[in-house]
Order: sequence, then structure tokens, then C-alpha cells
Amino acid sequence: QVQLVESGGGSVQAGGSLRLSCAASGYTYSRACMGWSRKAPGKEREGVATIYTGDGSTYYADSVKGRFTISQDNAKNTLYLQMNSLKPEDTAVYYCAARPIATIVDLAGCGKGDFRVWGQGTQVTVSS
Repeated sequence: QVQLVESGGGSVQAGGSLRLSCAASGYTYSRACMGWSRKAPGKEREGVATIYTGDGSTYYADSVKGRFTISQDNAKNTLYLQMNSLKPEDTAVYYCAARPIATIVDLAGCGKGDFRVWGQGTQVTVSS
């Protein structure tokens, strides 16, 4: 059973940086997408960034392009999200997620941020 455990959240002032980590265990997917989503109070969940583990291609929400970078360390089974130039509107609980890719339906799901396995979340608070 795949488990995802996030870490690295915290409080930072606007303009600051944080790096989130997501340690994956029980991970045996040969092809998968992994990503970060966030949920702020009173708002819908928003997909932030996605990476395809096979070729390393990445996708970002417009709201974070140029500020956030998603990356993976396959040797450590760890996913990262480097967040720079943080803004108060980035305040949210950030979730790591994954979805194995076996069919074209899975590919479409990855594109929509429709993941199958989720972590417990880590809080990021950005003060002005």
C-alpha cells in the first residue's frame, strides 16, 4: 500500500521561501504522476503542480508559475515542491498525491489533478 508523508510546511513572511517534501513508501508504480494540491479555507482544492515520473515533464497552475518548482528524487522516493516569492494567497494546506498510469484515462486524470493516493497534508502560512 502506497503511503505519502508530507513535511516542510510552516509559517513565513511574504516574499520568503519554503520547500515541501513528500516521502513515498510502498511505491511500486512503473509509470505515475505525482503532484501537489492545496486547500485554503473557504476555497476549492487547487492543483498546484504535477510531474510525470517517467519523463520528468512538469505542469504548473498559472497562479504559481515562475515561483514554484516541483521535482523528484527517485533514489529517495521523494517528491519536492520548492516555493519561492510566497504570497499571503499561497496560505493553505498542501497535499502530496499520486496516481499510477495504466491507461489513457489515467493520463487524463493526471492532467486534471485527479489523483488516487493522498498524503495527510502540511500547513503553509504566509503573512503579509
